[in-house]
Amino acid sequence: MMAASLLRRDKKATAAHLKADLNRTDNSSGVRQLQELLDAVLNIEKPAADTEALDWCKCLIAGGEGFEEFCKTVRSYDNATLCGLVWTANFVAYRCRTCGISPCMSLCAECFNNGDHTGHDFNMFRSQAGGACDCGDSNVMRESGFCRRHRLRTGENVPSIPRDLLLMSEMILPRFILCIIQYLRDGYIEPDSSTERDLQKVLQQLEPQISFLEELTKMGGAMRTVLTKILTNQQTYKELSMGQEENLYAKKNYEKYLSALKNSGLVSVEEKTQGATADVSAGAEGGAGAMALLGTPGPGSPNESSKEEDQDGGQSVGQRKRVKLSSSTKDPCIIESLKHKCFLEELLFWTIKYEFPQKMVTFLLNMLPDQDYKITFTKTFVQHYAFIMKTLMKSHESDTMSNRIVHISVQLFSNEELARHMTEECQLLDIMVTVLLYMMESCLIKSELQDEENSRHVVVNCSEALLKNNTYWPLVSDFINILSHRSVAKKFLEDHSLLMLWMSFVSFFQGMNLNKRELNEHVEFESQTYYAAFAAELEACAQPMWGLLTHCKVKETQEYTKTVVRYCLETLQIWFDAIGFIDEPAPNQVTFHLPLHRYYAMFLSKAVKCQGLDLDSLLPDQEMLMKIMVHPLQIQASLSEIHSNMWVRNGLQIKGQAMTYVQSHFCNSMIDPDIYLLQVCASRLDPDYFISSVFERFKVVDLLTMASQHQNAVLDSEQERPMLEGALTFLVILTSLRIHLGMTDDEILRAEMVSQLCMNDRTHSALLDLIPENPNPKSGIVPGSCSFEDMLSAVADFKAPVFEPGGSMQQGMYTPKAEVWEKEFDPIMVVLRTVYRRDVQSAMDRYSAFLKQFGIHTGNPWPPYKERTPLHPCYKGLIRLLHCKTLHIVIFTLLYKIWMDHQNMSEHVLCMVLYLIELGLDNQVQDNKEDEEPCIEEHCHDSWFPGTNLLSNLHHVINFVRVRVPETAPEVKREAPPSTSTEASSYGQNLREAQVFSLVAERRRKFQEIINRSNTEATQVVRPKSSSTRWVPPGTPPQLVTEILEIRESMLSLLIKLHQKLSSKQNSLTATVLEDMDTSHHAHGDGITAIERILIKAAARSCQIKRSVQDICGKVCPPVPPKKNSPTDKKAMDKEERRQRARERQQKLLAEFASRQKSFMETAMDVESPETEAAMDLGASEVMESEVLYDCVICGQSGPSTEDRPIGLVVLLQASSVLGHRCKSKEPKNLPTSDEEHIYPADTCGAAHDVRLTLMQRFFKDSSCLQSVSIGWDGGVYVQTCGHTLHIDCHKSYMESLRNDQVLQGFSVDKGEFTCPLCRQFANSVLPCRPGRGTEAGAWHVPTNKKICVLVKEVEDLQEKLALFPTESNLSKEMELVIKDIKNTTQKKYMDYGRNPGSPDNDFLFMYSVARTNLELELVHRGGNLCSGGASAAAKRSCLNQLFHVLAMHMRLYSIDSAYNPWTKLTQVTQNREADGFDEERPEVPMLFRDVPSLLIIFVLTMPQPLRKEHFTCVVKMLYNLQFTQALAALSTRFSSEERQAWSTSGALKKNAPNCEKSFEALLSHVIGELSKDKGVYKVNAEETTVLSSSVWSPQSIEFSLQQFCLPFLRLSCLLQHHLYGDNLTGCLEEEEFSSMAVCLGLLPSPPQPSNTVHSASCLEWAVNAFDLVTQWCAEVTELSQMHAEQSLSLLVQDPQWAAPRLLQLPDNYNIIFQYYHRKACTACKKVPKDPALCLVCGAFVCLKGVCCKQQGICECVLHSQHCGAATGIFLLINASVIIIIRGHRFCLWGSVYLDAHGEEDRDLRRGKPLFLCEERYRVLEQQWVSHTFDHINKRWGPHYNGL
Repeated sequence: MMAASLLRRDKKATAAHLKADLNRTDNSSGVRQLQELLDAVLNIEKPAADTEALDWCKCLIAGGEGFEEFCKTVRSYDNATLCGLVWTANFVAYRCRTCGISPCMSLCAECFNNGDHTGHDFNMFRSQAGGACDCGDSNVMRESGFCRRHRLRTGENVPSIPRDLLLMSEMILPRFILCIIQYLRDGYIEPDSSTERDLQKVLQQLEPQISFLEELTKMGGAMRTVLTKILTNQQTYKELSMGQEENLYAKKNYEKYLSALKNSGLVSVEEKTQGATADVSAGAEGGAGAMALLGTPGPGSPNESSKEEDQDGGQSVGQRKRVKLSSSTKDPCIIESLKHKCFLEELLFWTIKYEFPQKMVTFLLNMLPDQDYKITFTKTFVQHYAFIMKTLMKSHESDTMSNRIVHISVQLFSNEELARHMTEECQLLDIMVTVLLYMMESCLIKSELQDEENSRHVVVNCSEALLKNNTYWPLVSDFINILSHRSVAKKFLEDHSLLMLWMSFVSFFQGMNLNKRELNEHVEFESQTYYAAFAAELEACAQPMWGLLTHCKVKETQEYTKTVVRYCLETLQIWFDAIGFIDEPAPNQVTFHLPLHRYYAMFLSKAVKCQGLDLDSLLPDQEMLMKIMVHPLQIQASLSEIHSNMWVRNGLQIKGQAMTYVQSHFCNSMIDPDIYLLQVCASRLDPDYFISSVFERFKVVDLLTMASQHQNAVLDSEQERPMLEGALTFLVILTSLRIHLGMTDDEILRAEMVSQLCMNDRTHSALLDLIPENPNPKSGIVPGSCSFEDMLSAVADFKAPVFEPGGSMQQGMYTPKAEVWEKEFDPIMVVLRTVYRRDVQSAMDRYSAFLKQFGIHTGNPWPPYKERTPLHPCYKGLIRLLHCKTLHIVIFTLLYKIWMDHQNMSEHVLCMVLYLIELGLDNQVQDNKEDEEPCIEEHCHDSWFPGTNLLSNLHHVINFVRVRVPETAPEVKREAPPSTSTEASSYGQNLREAQVFSLVAERRRKFQEIINRSNTEATQVVRPKSSSTRWVPPGTPPQLVTEILEIRESMLSLLIKLHQKLSSKQNSLTATVLEDMDTSHHAHGDGITAIERILIKAAARSCQIKRSVQDICGKVCPPVPPKKNSPTDKKAMDKEERRQRARERQQKLLAEFASRQKSFMETAMDVESPETEAAMDLGASEVMESEVLYDCVICGQSGPSTEDRPIGLVVLLQASSVLGHRCKSKEPKNLPTSDEEHIYPADTCGAAHDVRLTLMQRFFKDSSCLQSVSIGWDGGVYVQTCGHTLHIDCHKSYMESLRNDQVLQGFSVDKGEFTCPLCRQFANSVLPCRPGRGTEAGAWHVPTNKKICVLVKEVEDLQEKLALFPTESNLSKEMELVIKDIKNTTQKKYMDYGRNPGSPDNDFLFMYSVARTNLELELVHRGGNLCSGGASAAAKRSCLNQLFHVLAMHMRLYSIDSAYNPWTKLTQVTQNREADGFDEERPEVPMLFRDVPSLLIIFVLTMPQPLRKEHFTCVVKMLYNLQFTQALAALSTRFSSEERQAWSTSGALKKNAPNCEKSFEALLSHVIGELSKDKGVYKVNAEETTVLSSSVWSPQSIEFSLQQFCLPFLRLSCLLQHHLYGDNLTGCLEEEEFSSMAVCLGLLPSPPQPSNTVHSASCLEWAVNAFDLVTQWCAEVTELSQMHAEQSLSLLVQDPQWAAPRLLQLPDNYNIIFQYYHRKACTACKKVPKDPALCLVCGAFVCLKGVCCKQQGICECVLHSQHCGAATGIFLLINASVIIIIRGHRFCLWGSVYLDAHGEEDRDLRRGKPLFLCEERYRVLEQQWVSHTFDHINKRWGPHYNGL
């Protein structure tokens, strides 16, 4: 075999040889050789995982050269003009609405950043399903948005490709692709025969092969062309796909494929045979209509049928396998199995079978830039559409699969050209509708609406997985996508059979998810199916509807609208028949889903608004209108019932439905069309019929009686009021809403915006979300419409975000302008749009606040009345509702009832009644058909009103009314009116009862006549009075009797009496009111204003009314309710008085409360505002009084702290590295945003101190080193308090109770954490207060005249005094416990610096460093200096005094060996001990290297407490001498050698001056002289200094440097003195800081006159000869033998000045951070983290929650927070733009410091708008970090379990 020999040879050589052969003119031998070689290489009997074959293919394709070079060569011929980059889910892409033609347009980051989109409406988004870059595709986006690379038509200048380059590819790839297909055939197993997992395995093995195909597609246009040829060539496929005859394996393989194909159609093969026989009968039924069997999915899933059997006892709808398909299904390909003609088709088939593996999808999509491929692929996709749906329904992973399907389809169908082509050639629309229908068929159930037994209607079952999991959405979204193309939508609307099909699809949703009211007990299981139902109606019905409506906007499209409307009505009629509906809805049922009604309504609205069609031509007859009106009205009544708690037994989900129905995403597809449809019905039906139907549906007919008592058959009395309010509010909305009745889109947008802003201030994104999308797309692309932004700026003002130091961060909000409140606030719109009832109240509160603020109205205002835009002429009939007798009777009755104080009336009822009257006055019926009204024959009205016009009825007086009342009612007791009165007898015959329900009966009779339903059966149906609904209360109700009431009022007189009643004084209305015809100042106010406004309007429109009003006002008298005359008056008076008293009481209480609160705030530590200076200076008070008294906040007793019952301060101990992060420069470091930038941590304070200590420990004695520095710069313990105290035993029992409290707290009681019982501040320990021995307090402060040498001796003696071990007491125990707490606060590594950890020296160092850390931090909080003086914000959190006592007590246990006591070295010239030479030990640390503040703290803490002030001052003086000498030494090293020489000589002259010890020149020269003895010290930097200091040192600059060097020491001493002795810190200017502190510390006797001229040397005071002492100190340095000069120099030059701690400086634009970091690989695991995070303190890049970087079970962020901040970490989450804080074992989300242009956060970058740094927020964050207040200010903490 030739192939065998080829296989053994070198791959590259073989490839080159074959390529040469194939290039000859006679290439037959080459072809044969190659084929044989491929037969051997691509043998599918080998396992796919074997990559040998792949390597061969790569070599052969490259034809002898390296594959990489080959790729490069091919790329250079790339002629593609499209980008086409394909991405998968979670990729970050961009969408620009300004450049997009299709809404689905998207760009990759590279194309976006290289295009110019400044000022465009773009956003960044995380891809949900994956997508592809559209750059360069002018079908989808405007060319102006193309990036630089795709803007140039690259194709034109690319050289043509040499023939031989791709020759090998053309030969080899067909075999390679076949090989992949064969593997796929081989690996596939039907789902029912074994486990699904195998599919994944097959795919994993094929991974390298498919990736190789993907690589090929990325080589550019040239290679894609070759691939397209191969994939679409039918000949090649025919030759290869069956495999060669003799190869058995290939044959078996092909058979597997055939069996997999079998049931790929909608109908399985077996069912087809049955279909043939059924055809005959179909011809008879449906004319020429072809029959299709859309049955259960094929036999592949036996479980399908069994599932349906158990639903309703075997009577399943699933048996209804046949659905008539229209003749339009011309193309049998939907139904039949597939036949494949080329590789592409079979590849797609397997892609579907394997449920869309990501790699295959990417390969298929990567090919799309090739036009030929795109067309063929789209056709193939459409052919497989039904098969895709079947696979999707069976899939277990339908979510992932859906995403992948849409990933493909959105690329194909967004292109209008392509979509049209598919519609014309492949019946795309028929396929889609059929497939959708088929899909929904699988989950139908019988509808139970109306007639449960006999209903023939079927609806989708919302609890099926198909609906619950939204499995249908890929298909629906494709459908919506293609309907967005005008040409496709046109085809759809022209194809009647398709429309009919679609309507039958929509009717599957009509009446789904039916709710039945539970009357007896609460449902045990609340079904949540309503989510599925609302989603389905919105996505499957409403969105396609809006899509179609966008194409019906102009006159030319009239025909389409007419067709749709016709089919809607037909389908509705079918539906009414199917559910057996006649005229009464079934009681206690409601469905919110009426898509057919809504289609009808929206197309009607469009027809009238945009197409100029006449409404009447599209409306059905009256009978149909009456039916259409019933269900939407039922929903409105049910809404009211739900809010009146009548459905409470159905659980919370029913409230959820009521809310979703009006929610912003649904309202314009649900409630708006419903209300519009009711408005249309109302404008065409008899108004009396309509009004009475409304009151009947709302179940308040029984309530509308003049009688004071009544019985209601259907409502409990507490439901009557809300239901009546509901009915009236509905009528007001119905008659005043104009959304579809004549408002322009701009007006609608404005009204929507105003109503949302009136409820609450809103952020920009919330507004965008709350304003319904469809009638006015926000994108503002609609020509002639006002854009969202312009409208927003017209109605609202922007409130920039404010920052309260308390940390509650606000967003930028929009708030309505004043004139909007004044002129445009529309309570009716607000009621319509509120999801929660409380929002209506909120709007009213805001409105009344506005009126108060502008002094317009001070009381409780009523909702203002708003003039409406004029009605479109088509809907004029709606006004008749306001002018019909029924409504007027209701209004009259209600006015009377309110005036008589009947039960269940309310202000809201009156308000709505007045609103209706006013609407009637404003909307008069033009053509008064008074004469035509058939009043005479309809005598039931005469007792009420003569006509229908509101104006004339207003002043019509009604004298008597007959009512039915219970025997017990007060009216019964009255005698009948004397019948002698002529009036009575004349009215006697036709006194009618005022029950509107009788009117209803009249209406019904009248309508029966209209409809002419003479047959008896129909009349029985008219009013089925079901007795079951009537609830009979226990004890039989009293009998009803008929009574006649004397009324003698008109609506007008009732209004005037109500005016009196409201203003509670008689003659409140004078006739003069009416003279004022201008109603404008009556626009805002309460009920009184409303009545006046109505009277003025009425009087202006009719002289008769004017006269009547004047008459009534003349003779009006107080109301005389039956048998209740005096009490009500008295009641009203009492009421007023009672109210007044109550108000006074309330004022008193409030005042008392306010004063209490104030005093509490003064004592409590108020974390929220660090500015307040009400500092509780515990330190100050403590030493003064004889004995300090404390209040225990738990038991409330006050008393001193004693040894056996100590009192403690509530404190929070936390480890802190804030000090360690300080740097020298004042400017913060920048966050790196490119690979060139870095942050170097070596220059921080923590690092510098570490280096220093390590260096000392190399040369000096360990114990001495540990007293020469402080630690705690990193991981020091900071102690803060809220200032509250408690008994320690009380605290223990408090902790016990917390431990037993099962409530989940944000803290861990086991770790000792708790919240202060008084102020709830977070704390974790209690610091015992030492018993106040304040007896000799006076003596401590006495200024001393002792000589300095005496004091020095006294100090020494004090130090010698051995510490008395404290007696064992509760106090001492507690002190030890606190020390333990302090040690446990920080990590081991921050405590053990000595050579032997845990040694006393180590402990000692840690103790005094705690004091140092707290002092230093207080300095930082005071701004780094003491110029401000007084108590700072931090001081009130400080508990240094108590802390010092605890530490001192602990440290006294370590006495310092007198031989090593630094005090002696500080104050005496000691003899040089000879023994030193033989001493094996290392030397001690020289005094000049020691840290002076540390020495101060050591001295203070180790001397007996309390320390006398004179001794403290003495210590400070001695240490100042040392500090000053250190300053001189450090300074001298900065001189050049010449300068040093000069200063040395000039100073030497002054040495003999009388007070030379206080002159810096003399001392400086002495230091220079002494240090020069060791040649090394000054040599080291001789070269450098000359370069450094070009400036010459003057006495002034030296003085300044010395002061700067000594300042830190003076500041700490001052602060310490302030805390120990309560001395005040006086404020001063910065330049005077040195002198004022020197005076404060007693270094200077009195402040010098010009205070800035003070000399630092004048503060010196030596106990022994200065020069001798300095000599001794310098000698310690010069005698160091082992040490190198550089090292001793570096220890000598210590610079104590550090700048304030800062967080990193962030870039202004968030995108800079995002683009650099979100693709950046983690330094530890080298992968791109899923959740990258950045430390804002040091800039470290870490994986949040990444398992990759876990160490010992701790994730990287937590680890980093321990290293970098001693368990405090501040991280910016790159993908979410938010900051999280980690504090110990807890974490919290802090918020974002990046806001968009509207001042809003964008958490998780959901909106993807450009974000900018908000400096204020960042400053707040930094301030909380520095002041350690994260725990107090942020409220929402949770444990992180080391998982971050």
